[in-house]
Amino acid sequence: MTQSSGKIRMGMVGGGQGAFIGDVHRLAARLDGDIELVCGAFSRDPENCRITGEALGVAPARSYTDFNEMMRTEAALPANERMEFVAIVTPNHVHFPVAKAALEAGFSVLSDKPATLNLEEALELRKIVQANNGLAYGLTHTYLGYPLVGEARGIIESGGIGKVRKVFVEYIQGWLATEVENKQADWRTDPARSGGSGCMGDIGTHAHNLAEFMTGKRMTHVAADLSIFVEGRRLDDDGSALFKMEDGVKGTLSASQVCVGVENGLSIRVYGETGGLEWHQEEPNTLKRTYSDRPTELIRAAQGYLSEGAQGWFRTPPGHPEGYIEAFANCYREFGKALRSQGGVASGIDAAVRGMAFIEALLESSENDSAWTEIKQ
Repeated sequence: MTQSSGKIRMGMVGGGQGAFIGDVHRLAARLDGDIELVCGAFSRDPENCRITGEALGVAPARSYTDFNEMMRTEAALPANERMEFVAIVTPNHVHFPVAKAALEAGFSVLSDKPATLNLEEALELRKIVQANNGLAYGLTHTYLGYPLVGEARGIIESGGIGKVRKVFVEYIQGWLATEVENKQADWRTDPARSGGSGCMGDIGTHAHNLAEFMTGKRMTHVAADLSIFVEGRRLDDDGSALFKMEDGVKGTLSASQVCVGVENGLSIRVYGETGGLEWHQEEPNTLKRTYSDRPTELIRAAQGYLSEGAQGWFRTPPGHPEGYIEAFANCYREFGKALRSQGGVASGIDAAVRGMAFIEALLESSENDSAWTEIKQ
């Protein structure tokens, strides 16, 4: 697709008034000044779509109530005017049809996770991505955008903690500890819109992705126990799993949305033969490094001793905390580089399929008394 030398033009599906994540995407996309929002199918409700488009400065003719109409109309515009990629910020059941429509119309895709409603859709999506060679597909696994997560991966890759042995990763929240009535809880606890898993599909996939990214190892098997604590809920709100990874690495993964008072407790500990690393998302500017023969180190953000790769991901001096928006913006910046062929690496369709295969394996294992189950992708 022909591209101009100006800003990368983004469209958005979802993210209308009252949506949770749409504003976060838009803030992140414009943080570096390289991406502009030019169109959107923000809501199926015409009034919501109109209000949202007006508030965002989108031309009325480019605020659509139907994403298929948006793909057709945008594709018919001159190459230097039409959107170049679409950000998908909808509930899970809409991810696949929007991504399919966008790719087949010639547009790259950056999607919220999980990529699809189920593994079958993810496998079909991979075929579509492969058939449209030259278009980028990415997932917003936001936590990979934190610079110290990348620093930890680099330490492990270089043998800094020796051969990896053990991983502990957890993602716990408390916002669904009781019956909650709001738009966000409504679709996340609905199998038709969320998929076969609730908590694990929503946040357990982040823990899985973080463990694989930081260690550089693929998770191969799980032995899972998923639970529903809130009476009447149709999808899991809590779960734990033992897991096996490549090269003999073993670990545990926990995810829960019923831990009263916990806000966003994503954390990971990785231990090797000679040392360990520990990182907490709620304190993202500190990476703890342990040794067998010397005192523990606290590695801090934006310091000159960090690797060259991590240095390029900070925007503020040491002691000026960066967080969620900046991490999200790093994901957008890397996706933009991929579109411009400047060495950026999108999360990719393989990560999309891996996430759905992980969920399917968890469900199968839990239904079979926590039997060891292979992740088949």
